[in-house]
Amino acid sequence: MTLDLFFQYLFAGITYGSIYAIVAIGYNIIYNTTGIINFAQGEFVMLGGMIAISLLQIVPLPVAIGLAVCITMVIGAIIEILFIRWMDSPSVLRLIIITIGISILLREVALHIWGESIRSLPYFYGNEITTFSVGSVRLSPQVLWVIGTCSVMVVGLSLFFKFTPTGREMRACSANRTAAILCGISTRNMVTLSFMLSAGLGALAGCVMSPITYTQYDSGAGLAIKGFTVAILGGLGNSMAAVAAGLLLGIIEAFSVSVVPLVFQDAIAITLLLIILFVKPHGIFGSGEAARLKDF
Repeated sequence: MTLDLFFQYLFAGITYGSIYAIVAIGYNIIYNTTGIINFAQGEFVMLGGMIAISLLQIVPLPVAIGLAVCITMVIGAIIEILFIRWMDSPSVLRLIIITIGISILLREVALHIWGESIRSLPYFYGNEITTFSVGSVRLSPQVLWVIGTCSVMVVGLSLFFKFTPTGREMRACSANRTAAILCGISTRNMVTLSFMLSAGLGALAGCVMSPITYTQYDSGAGLAIKGFTVAILGGLGNSMAAVAAGLLLGIIEAFSVSVVPLVFQDAIAITLLLIILFVKPHGIFGSGEAARLKDF
């Protein structure tokens, strides 16, 4: 392998790893507040891209992205109110089955609205042939948008949860819901807010990655699996670790192209997920609390 090819694989891995990390962060937001593993997170990413592509026909790109994020946040809130809020102390397995069912429902709705065609947003700067040089490697400016979006999300969420009253209330709900209620915190509103925040971040990720990866009605399923793998690898609830785990998975996938056929690339994430669940279910950086997932 030449040095140029090495760096090409490396930057590709970082780009896709950033996408996986954003999806994993969406998992962590809901898990931190509710303890729920939302397997519909990949569909939020798909919806963000698809809605923005449709809105682009009537409004400029920045407005289309902003509206797509807002609409997806509303969808996230509706999902929580209709399918999650009414349940009283449901089991982890029951919640997983419900969120998987929601993901299938959203996928089928997207199929009926947009069909099977593959779509994409235009590049935010230039076009598909616009590149810049990093040493001897040529990269698309859209790569910087993906990496930059991931970085801003991690920093912004860290500041939000640590320094804002709402963020601290969401963390209180995660630590002890009964105590949070006794302190006057509306736990139901916090849960709804967590779904909205997770959906909005997923939608933004779907818009940013659309010019590179394209968007289709079923593109969320693969992202959900890889995002969940990254969330488990980093330790559920740890967004900083999710970034490291996402980059690790992305780089492994990128370099695996030189070893295994591209058609088997998705099997890498599934294999890694199974290994983690059997060997260290609480993740490399996670606490033992997440280990209860092995009891599915």
